[in-house]
Amino acid sequence: MAELDIRMIFERLPHRYPMLLVDRITEFEPMVRVRGYKNITYNEQIFAGHFPGNPVLPGVYMIEALAQIGGAMILEPGEFSRKTPYLAGIDKAKFRRPVIPGDRLDMECTMLRHKRNIGWVGCEATVDGQFACSAELMFSIVSDPRMFASDAKVLHV
Repeated sequence: MAELDIRMIFERLPHRYPMLLVDRITEFEPMVRVRGYKNITYNEQIFAGHFPGNPVLPGVYMIEALAQIGGAMILEPGEFSRKTPYLAGIDKAKFRRPVIPGDRLDMECTMLRHKRNIGWVGCEATVDGQFACSAELMFSIVSDPRMFASDAKVLHV
């Protein structure tokens, strides 16, 4: 089992600040299981408005963090330059504990099944061993259309 630091995470995921929600991957078995964490700090942009005076990490951010480590498990190094994992579904999401600045959100995803370009992962997040959230996530893995553009002018953003 491998450990991935932030530079290695950059090789696998297309996300960057402020949307990269994984600080380190502590265990990594491609297409089998991944564990990692996100240190939650008061400097996160979301806390300016969620909620002033009572900062709480939104549940959708926890799901996104889980999706990111799940995506890292699915993609091999450098593959994101050719393919991108898109979150295609969320099932059985549960939230049980608020996550606040100073917490470390420990996450784990396990491959449930995959078929061609679709994958399903079971994910769970904890803080200090206490259940924070869980979900089953579905991914669609697509080729990056930029790889097939013959000229940069073809793409319009």
